Amino acid sequence: MTFASPYYFFALIPLVIYICWYCVVGYKKHSALVYSDIVAFRKLPRSLRQRLIHLPFMLWVAAYALAVVALARPQSRTAWSERETEGIDIMLAMDVSTSMLAEDLRPNRLEAAKEVALNFIADRPNDNIGLTVFAGEAFTQCPLTTDHTSLLNLLQAVKSDIAYNGLIEDGTAIGMGIANAINRLKTSKTKSKIIILLTDGSNNRGDISPMTATEIAKSLGIRIYTIGVGTNGTAPYPMQVGGTIQYVNMPVEIDQKTLAQIAAATDANFYRATNNKELAEIYSAIDKLEKSKLSVSSFSKLHERYQLFAALAALCLLLQLLLGMTIFKHLP
Repeated sequence: MTFASPYYFFALIPLVIYICWYCVVGYKKHSALVYSDIVAFRKLPRSLRQRLIHLPFMLWVAAYALAVVALARPQSRTAWSERETEGIDIMLAMDVSTSMLAEDLRPNRLEAAKEVALNFIADRPNDNIGLTVFAGEAFTQCPLTTDHTSLLNLLQAVKSDIAYNGLIEDGTAIGMGIANAINRLKTSKTKSKIIILLTDGSNNRGDISPMTATEIAKSLGIRIYTIGVGTNGTAPYPMQVGGTIQYVNMPVEIDQKTLAQIAAATDANFYRATNNKELAEIYSAIDKLEKSKLSVSSFSKLHERYQLFAALAALCLLLQLLLGMTIFKHLP
């Protein structure tokens, strides 16, 4: 509840002063007779009039306070809104080749990519999001969906050894990864369609070249944000030797030129991530660039509520006057 004229509440200050005066001095003025000793009267039962002797004063105080509240014009507000949301269709295309096991990002490139992707998905509840994984070949891990709980579970199920154990052909088929993501977006009816491609290498597999796939995406109005992940120079890569794991420094070979061309051709951006912090910042930047369109119309209506307080004030004042002229009437 709000008040249109709250400054009227300053009128309560004299009321507080009057109440204090009454409690200390005022109520003693109502004594009808004065006795030197009232010990003999203390055990006499008190009449109803005696028990309610302060009722007229309390009614007057209530009437005054309620009148002040009424003058302050209490108001209630009825508000409602109309919300229209247009989401964005997003396909995450993630490299899962064995090179993604390199530990220049912690715990390794793939797990770091999964972690920031999980946060990215969680922050976009209105969007259709899907997941493509690729190495030497590509497949859809999760189609476009707004069921982000299922999507997150499928993303977490992507293991860092998927190509290492031969579950998918090893290598880097960037063109195939883009083509698979396009296949999921081509029938989309939304105005905004994007692919976020993350890789740590250069295209060396697949039947479709990255630029051919990019031209197809451009013709369909799909933007491709590209991310090259991996430190500069060399990166520690775990290799199994006998029954132990040994680390070998492998050169980082990211085809930055092609990734930049892919992004530029589709009116998007190319990013380079050399550590976990930079990777998280990249996804945050993409999140800010690709915001869902939200249209909200708000309405509100004020309702005057002073009538009840004014009526109660009048009722209290009327009762105080009636009691003063009848039960609590003072004789001269």
